[in-house]
Amino acid sequence: MVKQTKLLEIGHVINGEHIYEGETLIVENKFTNEHLATIYCADEEMVKKAVTNAKETFQNIKLSAQDRYEILSKAANILRRRKEELALSLTREVGKSLKDSYVEIDRGIETLIISAEESRRIFGQGVPLPNKTMEEKKLAYTVRVPVGVVAAITPFNLPFTLAIHKIAPAIAAGNTVVLKSAELAPITVAQIIDIFKEAGLPNGFINLVNGYGHKTGEYLLHDERINMYTFTGSVGVGTHIKNSVGVRKVTLELGSNSPNIIHKDAEDLKNIAQLCATRGLATLNGQACISVQRIYAHKDIFAEFEQYLTDAARALVVGNPEEVTTDVGPLISERQAERVESWIEEAVVNGAIVVTGGKRNRAFIEPTILKNLTPSMKVVCEEIFGPVISLIEYEEIDEVIKEANNSKFGLQAGLFTSDLNFVMRASAELEFGGVIVNDVSTYRSDWQPYGGVKDSGLGKEGPIYAIKEMTDEKVIIINYN
Repeated sequence: MVKQTKLLEIGHVINGEHIYEGETLIVENKFTNEHLATIYCADEEMVKKAVTNAKETFQNIKLSAQDRYEILSKAANILRRRKEELALSLTREVGKSLKDSYVEIDRGIETLIISAEESRRIFGQGVPLPNKTMEEKKLAYTVRVPVGVVAAITPFNLPFTLAIHKIAPAIAAGNTVVLKSAELAPITVAQIIDIFKEAGLPNGFINLVNGYGHKTGEYLLHDERINMYTFTGSVGVGTHIKNSVGVRKVTLELGSNSPNIIHKDAEDLKNIAQLCATRGLATLNGQACISVQRIYAHKDIFAEFEQYLTDAARALVVGNPEEVTTDVGPLISERQAERVESWIEEAVVNGAIVVTGGKRNRAFIEPTILKNLTPSMKVVCEEIFGPVISLIEYEEIDEVIKEANNSKFGLQAGLFTSDLNFVMRASAELEFGGVIVNDVSTYRSDWQPYGGVKDSGLGKEGPIYAIKEMTDEKVIIINYN
């Protein structure tokens, strides 16, 4: 069944055709709870159609490097033109502040620009082959070739930019994409199809299927024609994907509970506290895998830093995310807010002290700071994914490095210090994919390699590095006389 696209009704897109079939789900405004959109969920047959078309498109239509550059560049310009509209859409369906949504669209623009540039410089390398005899003459080099069909599965917290983070490098590398967004935040992501169509991308290079992860996502995992999976989300789902797809390529960007160390010689504690409060409690309402979650402050400056951090947390404005003055909006659902509230209450029962915040109102969690914590408390050792910071005192460098590493996660860590020796030790000994010195763990440039160790993931994102993940290196050996 094919019909004209209606406002706030989102179907699947296969070979450029919008299809409205399957069971439906409702997406609500996370602040007002009003009905935003009806989403059609893909069944197994719909997923097969999407993959079939992506495979046929990859085999039959080739884009030159210049074509890919121009399409990605035009998409960036379209995104820039539609920034206000898309940011408002994000705020309504996710609950993040409007200021965060503007940042998300800007990151999408930058990712498209970087991917466009990199599409024209995908290269291999020469391989030295020592000849065994004077008569043996061989020349060897490598080229990078696209993997084929890429399944991109995206989360709710940064739905738009993380979809762009997967799609743009895939297109730059010459692949086709089957995209499935999070069922909690599919509205703005669906606009990507129209953006790329307007930019000149032929039909079939991006196909969209909507639905629940445990249904539509499972159908994607079982289709052996998909060559690579790129996923951002929970550790449990990421592990399931890796175990399900065998030897096919996978990149996984999973959870974390990022530590940030404030040493006794850190400069300007007030500004550091403000930065930690903003990036741990306000940015994405704390729903980011690299949010400031654990803060280790040296005993010599602990009390002073605690006061600055508390003042900064209490100054954050909680309310309607569409208001430009709002810092903290609702979490993605009331159920998630109830979970965060229960973790806070559990910590308090076990001896934690609420410095500020700690209360829930519907899907809102007050910006919260806890202290007097132990490593086994969920607020410390798990990923809380909400506006909660655990403040912990330390005395020795050995001690704080050990405590920071005492986690199943390892995405990024922050360190504030003027001690070069501490910087060098931390760089070598902190077990994380990134160590950010004199900035918080949330720092991320789309030019950098981004990815974690341990349960935080596998592979790298950032367009330059994602393109390498999304290509295979082929060796060419020429025997000549």
